[in-house]
Amino acid sequence: MALQTVFKRYELKYMLTLEQKSKVLAAMAPYMKLDKYGRTTIRNLYFDTESFLLIRRSIEKPAYKEKLRIRSYGRAEEDSPVFVELKKKYGHVVYKRRISLPYAQSMAWLSGEKHPDKHTQIANEIDYFLEHYATLHPTVFLSYEREAYYAKDGSDLRVTFDDTILCRQEDLSLASEVYGTPILPKGKVLMEIKCSGGIPLWMTQVLSKEKIYKTSFSKYGTAYQTMIFPQTHTINAHNMLEVTANA
Repeated sequence: MALQTVFKRYELKYMLTLEQKSKVLAAMAPYMKLDKYGRTTIRNLYFDTESFLLIRRSIEKPAYKEKLRIRSYGRAEEDSPVFVELKKKYGHVVYKRRISLPYAQSMAWLSGEKHPDKHTQIANEIDYFLEHYATLHPTVFLSYEREAYYAKDGSDLRVTFDDTILCRQEDLSLASEVYGTPILPKGKVLMEIKCSGGIPLWMTQVLSKEKIYKTSFSKYGTAYQTMIFPQTHTINAHNMLEVTANA
């Protein structure tokens, strides 16, 4: 099967209790199957400007927003395949472009050291993004445990369950161990329904029966609001006090 590099779909998010997750899984059983990877640890490095421009814009909920990250499915070595992903959202539709490269090559590319031997439309889009936001660098390591399900009928419906979402601002490497600050409420699971069209009737029925409602939850956005912004705000306030004291 060819590696999918372009995605256009709706991504609907729901915050579940463990009991609600079990009810949804039971409803999914006749229609969906766990993918071949089973439960996977996903690592991400998010890139942003010095002032966190991308995520600050994103949490303002504009009509259009974008982000850049490197993702690995497991701990990465220098030659491990990872994905460089450019993700955009316009209105309610998510557009994702990705390229698979060895980890070391990906980091060299995004840091401006060396361009990979990739001359595709997606590579051109990422190049433009890097040029437009000239100070991009890794700002957050974000990991989580994921179970991903696909539709048995061959449709593009996918459902994922993420838990143990951890973030940190140090040790920004996909080759490092998984650790960090939890950003998901205790006992909760983030479910995402990903599809290009409507949600199947059987899914809407279980969501209605279990009183599961759509929510807005950005992993990077939550990391910024709960961990990064409070730190930068404290540092800025401290610097202002120093300036005032020395005036």
